[in-house]
Amino acid sequence: MYDVLCDSIIHYTRLKAFFGQDKDQEWRGGHVQRERIAGRSWCMFRLWMTMAVLAAFFAGVTSILAKCGIKQTDSDVATLLRTIVVLLFAWGMVAAVGSLGTITEIGGKSFLFLILSGLATGASWLCYFKALSLGDVNKVVPIDKSSTVLAVLLAIAFLGETEHLAGKLAGTALLGVGIYLMIERKETMRSGESRAWMFYPAGSAVFAALTSILAKVGIDGVESNLGTAIRTSVVLVMAWLVVLVKRKPARLAAIDRKELLFIILSGFATGASWLCFYSAIQKGVVSVVVPIDKMSIVVSVVFSYFVFGETLSRKALLDLLLMLAGTLAMAVYA
Repeated sequence: MYDVLCDSIIHYTRLKAFFGQDKDQEWRGGHVQRERIAGRSWCMFRLWMTMAVLAAFFAGVTSILAKCGIKQTDSDVATLLRTIVVLLFAWGMVAAVGSLGTITEIGGKSFLFLILSGLATGASWLCYFKALSLGDVNKVVPIDKSSTVLAVLLAIAFLGETEHLAGKLAGTALLGVGIYLMIERKETMRSGESRAWMFYPAGSAVFAALTSILAKVGIDGVESNLGTAIRTSVVLVMAWLVVLVKRKPARLAAIDRKELLFIILSGFATGASWLCFYSAIQKGVVSVVVPIDKMSIVVSVVFSYFVFGETLSRKALLDLLLMLAGTLAMAVYA
């Protein structure tokens, strides 16, 4: 899809310009070919970067819609319903692009890593919601966001994404400082408080970081929509297990219709975010895509201000700006 779109964009502007010049045919053909390759590379860069930004936008919208949908609805039940919507959305996209027939061409390694990616996502969700049940949201979220730093370091170490390493490390440092300040600021509010709950958001961060790395390996050579649908199927199984183990199936019938609507909408937003994200990491650089995706927090903050009237303190705003500066630095040096 990327190749076809890029070829369409550069075909007219590049070839017409060069073939219209009065120069040696052999030189002209070779020069046009080099220009075509360069143009495709730049086009591919812009496309996966755009996908990463869209993933962040839809992820930010997801958090707002999800908040509207779990005021009275149990979070495990809401997660299950949202995952069902995401799964239907993902397989619908597979049918739309006609990639279902390629499922038999997926190798054993790709299947294994897509399944592991789905399991990592499910484990991250379990740890995250357990952390929310034990600790404050404003303490859990910053620790969970440290998955960004972990994902970047893992991508550098295991995927060999060392190009512009100094810029990436500088951006990662800014991200780390912003995250640390957010955690430190909240920790000082209650001295002597038990920190046992911190193992769960830390676990959520580790599994979330592993999700991106495993998915990058698993989605190689696989149509991105199909890869997303496969791993979402695994996540759905885990979501069902959580609901069954906690004996919550009966709560499905008691969901408020208005909240159900918001849960469904959040599912579509999640599906759009995942499809954009895994499309971006398939063709792009994980150590850049992940930080951009995590900037969904900016979208959430903006929407929270207009929808819920929530505001940030100056210190929290500074922390957020540091994280944004780190992300922009990594995007510039991508």
